[in-house]
Amino acid sequence: MAVEWSGLGPDVLVVLDRDAATPLRTQLEDQIRQAIRSGRLSHGERMPSTRVLAQALGLSRGLVQDCYAQLLAEGYLVARGGSATRVARPAAQRTEPGRRPPAVPSSPLIADFQSSVPDLGSVPREDWAWAVREACRTAPNHAFNYGDPQGDPRLRDVLAAYLRRVRAADAVAGQLVICSGMAQALWLVLRALAGQGLRRVAFEDPGSAVTVTTAAAWAGLDTVPVPVDELGVDVAALQATGAGAVVLTPAHQWPTGVVLAPERRLALLDWAAAHGGTIIEDDYDAEFRYDRDPVGTIQGLAPDRVVALGTVSKSLAPALRLGWIVSPPALVSELARAKHGTDRGSPGLDQLALATLIEAGRYDRHLRRMRTEYAARRDVLIGALADHAPRVRLTGLAAGFHAVAHLPGGASEAAVIRAARERSVGLYGMSTYRTDHAPGPTQLVLGFGNLSQRAIQAGIAAIGDLLDPCA
Repeated sequence: MAVEWSGLGPDVLVVLDRDAATPLRTQLEDQIRQAIRSGRLSHGERMPSTRVLAQALGLSRGLVQDCYAQLLAEGYLVARGGSATRVARPAAQRTEPGRRPPAVPSSPLIADFQSSVPDLGSVPREDWAWAVREACRTAPNHAFNYGDPQGDPRLRDVLAAYLRRVRAADAVAGQLVICSGMAQALWLVLRALAGQGLRRVAFEDPGSAVTVTTAAAWAGLDTVPVPVDELGVDVAALQATGAGAVVLTPAHQWPTGVVLAPERRLALLDWAAAHGGTIIEDDYDAEFRYDRDPVGTIQGLAPDRVVALGTVSKSLAPALRLGWIVSPPALVSELARAKHGTDRGSPGLDQLALATLIEAGRYDRHLRRMRTEYAARRDVLIGALADHAPRVRLTGLAAGFHAVAHLPGGASEAAVIRAARERSVGLYGMSTYRTDHAPGPTQLVLGFGNLSQRAIQAGIAAIGDLLDPCA
């Protein structure tokens, strides 16, 4: 039975190559056909409206209408008067060979450019309260007992469908484990891998060293950093470490913001296949992309070699403490046992509330609203730096709600941060996220997720001369 999306129009992952010789309409038709054939779009699932899909892809509505008309004629889609266009019956589908079918206190600063914090003032409180009420009203009696430590079956089913649709994941409910955020997810995975013989895990440098090393220490594993450059993690350096697993943020690397290049993706998959390695994919910032080239998960390319981790900490709120693991089949049982031994399962009513929020379309609607808002704040940051510190170069802007500022000249990172604090502006340096904390190039990680547009402008105006003394 297909998950019912009842929002304005669900998102669906489509990647168009505007430089290719193949017409855009043909590309769109081919990708929707393939999504239906492979089971990423299931029988009965509602398609985005032609207006929503055209707007999301930057295409004319007429082109999308022509595409839908062709797919309707071929039997891939069905439509009835007054109803949404939906995926046709399974007779129009086929499964690819070898692929399973889808079964803080407020800050006194003018502006605090702290990263990794979403807009806490835009948390959809009314939607969440409605979802909790609905969960309490409709949940059967047994839902108030200790639940499945692997996670509520309904939430796992909804999440699997969502991840297939939006992130091109190879996800089925039986391979999902619900957990209490990223830290617990990583610890559970490393513990399970240690039980299968893993001894060393690699992580990105700069990156989330503290999170990885802490989880690895609990699991009794050694850790080793691997450098990141403008193409993402250095796979040749990874191979030289002798690590049996690596923790990555390929969609929007934390904190440099680079997207893992296609050639590095392929090299990473080759490394995993050749060495029996495991890729632990933190799907960080994947919800908030601003360019026209969305990237799917690595997990969708090699589900037996990749463990995908995700949470609602950035999309909804860190306080909810809800996340998930999309596991290879060989790890699911061990992950479920470890989760049961840790806390007997994540809060059941919150899981039902999240499932309700996604099913009702309110989760998609919130993401669309926040994408627009974060994109506007990003533009304000770019404009403010152009006005007050024009020689500062920004990178890592393709997704998420932080950017990396490359300061000109030989400015001292520590001195700039200290001087900015004296002007009531909070800044944070890249060296904090390097394993050796070496100064390196003078770079700042500028978070704008929890700042208003006015605060961004005021903060940059107050410190423009510190960032670019020659402006």
